[in-house]
Amino acid sequence: MKPSLHPRRRKRLYRLARVTRGHWLRQSLFVLGGVVVGVAAVALAIWGDEANKRFHELLTWSRYASFVVTPVGFALAVWLTRRFFPNAQGSGIPQAIAARELKDQKAREPLVSLRVALGKIALTLFGILCGASTGREGPTVQVGASIMYAAGRLSPRRQPGLILAGSAAGVAAAFNTPLAGVVFAIEEMSRSFEVRTSGVIIASIIIAGLTSVFFVGNYNYFGVIHASLVGTETWLAVPACGIFGGLLGGLFSRFVVAAAHGLPRRIGGHWIQDHPVQFAAACGLAVAVCGYISGDATFGTGYDQAAHLLTGKGELPWDFGVLKLAATALSTVSGLPGGIFSPSLAVGAGLGVNVASFFPSQVASAVILLGMVSYFAGVVQAPITAFVIVTEMTDNHDMLLPVMAAALLAHATSRLVCREGIYHSLSHGFVDAMRAKAAARSEAEAEAAREAEADTPGGAPETRP
Repeated sequence: MKPSLHPRRRKRLYRLARVTRGHWLRQSLFVLGGVVVGVAAVALAIWGDEANKRFHELLTWSRYASFVVTPVGFALAVWLTRRFFPNAQGSGIPQAIAARELKDQKAREPLVSLRVALGKIALTLFGILCGASTGREGPTVQVGASIMYAAGRLSPRRQPGLILAGSAAGVAAAFNTPLAGVVFAIEEMSRSFEVRTSGVIIASIIIAGLTSVFFVGNYNYFGVIHASLVGTETWLAVPACGIFGGLLGGLFSRFVVAAAHGLPRRIGGHWIQDHPVQFAAACGLAVAVCGYISGDATFGTGYDQAAHLLTGKGELPWDFGVLKLAATALSTVSGLPGGIFSPSLAVGAGLGVNVASFFPSQVASAVILLGMVSYFAGVVQAPITAFVIVTEMTDNHDMLLPVMAAALLAHATSRLVCREGIYHSLSHGFVDAMRAKAAARSEAEAEAAREAEADTPGGAPETRP
């Protein structure tokens, strides 16, 4: 006969087995969450490209169709967002940042729930289908944060780290840039590196990235771009792009933040607050005008236009950059779901073409790269994320030092116009709104408890003045 275990030892072994089982269960949930984030990123990418194609097919039938489809689509998207999917508007990155900052789980959930994620996917695609100048990378961040939040619902203490992991995994899978996902998590989402959750973050990025590669293969977002600055005098393109792109990026951010926080009523602020659907329709009409003037180039994500400019395979109007900036700003302040990553890169590419005209002896693609990273860094005010993303997307290491210098210069210039990055500025509004709702809910619960106590026989007597 085998000797029986001592009851105390048996109890310790049982406790160890239970802890180990719980640990592996949590890890498996994180792995599953990373896979789902990767699948969501791939689905948004494929469906987003398909929606963009369908809209341009409509324009081949009639170039004037956008003057009906775009404003009506904007109005319908904003109405659906406000009615059924509140907190799904805009990029989604401010919501993820706000969810990390909030401590109350009930206040956090409306920003990163699966319901919001589903609405985000559907309405982002619908916006692109209607010609909105929006991207799908920012929405992938909120979707990734929502998925990882759902995976860790039973562990509130770990939820901020999981939201961070899901956001970083969304960036990595959307752009196929794993290093940029890590940098984005550190620089933009958390502004610090959390040692306790660093393993989860990196594991989620790897899993989401592998899932993306499994479905669409290992690719560079803009292909392999061979370009470099030639001659010392051509380095003048670095400060030219850095200052120009940073200035326009800062102005874009300041306009979007001002519209979100409430413009003065004398310049139309009451229209945004009191008539959001009509305001969205007006924005859609203005976007249609920008598209018509640009020869339909400003509609959609801008990915194809930026790729054509980088590779020299197509020509666009000289004012493409400015018109794309205007269309993106109008699409963003309209209130419909959609990101600004891809459109910002397209705006930067257009501005790079304008700067390249002053350097005729220089390879245009090199200056276009500088324009892309400068404007992008000016908008998000995350220079390290900007130059890492652009470098990984183009697989160009010859331009690493010029791109880094342009991004840092653009960041410094942008801060002269807009003191805080667009995502963190917008996140304050969500934090304040959720805290106000939480305070109102607590007050209502306390009032209900007082009324119940007063109505209970033998309860505390009701006090009267």
